[in-house]
Amino acid sequence: MSDSVSVATDTTNFIRDAITADIASGKTQKVITRFPPEPNGYLHIGHAKSICLNFGVARDFNGYCNLRFDDTNPEKENVEYVNAIRKDVEWLGFDWHSNPFASDYFDQLYAYALQLIDQGDAYVDSQSADQIRENRGTLTEPGIASPYRDRPVEESRRLFEEMKAGKYGDGEHVLRVKIDLNSGNINLRDPVIYRIRHVVHHNTGDKWCIYPLYDFTHGLSDAIEGVTHSLCTLEFEDHRPLYDWILEKVNPPFHPRQIEFSRLQLEYSLTSKRKLNQLVEGRHVDGWDDPRMLTLSGMRRRGYTPESIVTFCNMIGITKKDATIEMGVLENALRDDLNTRAERRMAVIRPLKVVIENYPDGQEEWVTGKNHPQNPDYGTREIPFSKEIYIERDDFMEDAPKKFFRLSPGREVRLRFAYYITCKEVIKDAEGNIESLVCTYDPESRGGNTADGRKVKGTIHWVSASHAVQATVNLYDRLFTVTNPGAAKDFVSVLNPESNIVTDDAMLEPAIELSGNSIAYQFERLGYFISDTGSTREHPVFNRTLSLRDTWAKIDRSD
Repeated sequence: MSDSVSVATDTTNFIRDAITADIASGKTQKVITRFPPEPNGYLHIGHAKSICLNFGVARDFNGYCNLRFDDTNPEKENVEYVNAIRKDVEWLGFDWHSNPFASDYFDQLYAYALQLIDQGDAYVDSQSADQIRENRGTLTEPGIASPYRDRPVEESRRLFEEMKAGKYGDGEHVLRVKIDLNSGNINLRDPVIYRIRHVVHHNTGDKWCIYPLYDFTHGLSDAIEGVTHSLCTLEFEDHRPLYDWILEKVNPPFHPRQIEFSRLQLEYSLTSKRKLNQLVEGRHVDGWDDPRMLTLSGMRRRGYTPESIVTFCNMIGITKKDATIEMGVLENALRDDLNTRAERRMAVIRPLKVVIENYPDGQEEWVTGKNHPQNPDYGTREIPFSKEIYIERDDFMEDAPKKFFRLSPGREVRLRFAYYITCKEVIKDAEGNIESLVCTYDPESRGGNTADGRKVKGTIHWVSASHAVQATVNLYDRLFTVTNPGAAKDFVSVLNPESNIVTDDAMLEPAIELSGNSIAYQFERLGYFISDTGSTREHPVFNRTLSLRDTWAKIDRSD
């Protein structure tokens, strides 16, 4: 397991240094990068790091970045994912120069494959997939040559053309490049670059029944687009010799430079589309945009801001060594952003009714509350007050210890923006459960000022019962209980059973926008919340984005 680290903002990194050197030497005139996701799932927080790097580098060096879909696996790709990826990149605040598909280049890639055959650098192999896999060798044993490795060029070309024409079924033949079966890098042991798949493609329809593999497609797509710096994560480091070999053999007009950097590994999360898809398909979550998922669509629905994600990616920097980032780094980036931008409101999640017996029947008044304590430009709002209010059930304790500074029998607290109240009586049902409280108020204490100058240590929030808006609130938390769920034998077994606690009787002050328009609020003393995409005025739904402080930091949840 990688070490968990704390991080600071980097002003530069080895990739930027390399690009600067390429520009200074004259090797690069205009920096061109690309972000090349496969449209086989939704983007997650790991992709955000690559997006910020590729688009950020291009912007800062006065170049441009393409959003390219590497769509060479038609069985797993579809337009839904294409549209979701575009939306996520735009949401993060980045604009692409062009938006090609690798499939746009299929004719050129096919021509390059024919060129490799004609040069004697590629051959059609008629072994089964299992035979090819078995003969690839191991880290300690060389590969075994295919009986078709020396197939005549003319025969390989004819077979490949017939593959394209649809003469053969899936798996009957593949096209391999001829490199080095004794190489210590298994990626160079005659890798497959084309296979037969009689599948309709989301972009090209049924035009093709042969599809190139990623290692063949990626470098040539970069070259076609004139990409100067192909920035990949570290798992592609062993693929770079193949990337360069293909470009050298085909010799396109341009040869990009591939540079690798470490992937984002974040505590309590998965950044594997395959495993995320298992969660979705297994109905362990409510879809790709489930607010507990660290997909960008899930984070957006949860209430993450694009600014906080970009700030986080800049903070963790770009390195060559894998390290696990503390979840608190991401959450604190969001807290810092929301603390600045989120207006304050009062809401009661677990309501307990309070009747103020000496408040006049039928009377209501309005008290003034600041929308943001540090920013007067946010203005104020008027908050209704009446004889019956709701307070948070956790703000009352019948047998309270001395240091409990909230409400209890005989004790006085201040209601935020309103009056001092004192608990006089506890009303219980037949089973002894607390139903409501009877309190009195000091009419001279409005705004927290009294004639005798007395002060109380406790201030609690509240909502007027007759004006409250009832809402459903999703109290979201981390999806997993262990820091590295991907290392678990069964990552589903370490799902957090309390990752979403739903309450349907939350009470909100009326000055809260209810209709799912992604306005973030700080519910005072409770945390940051956002209206859900399905929220309506008739049925308001709010998601907890995160608490006001990192409560997990004090809990031992070691795995």
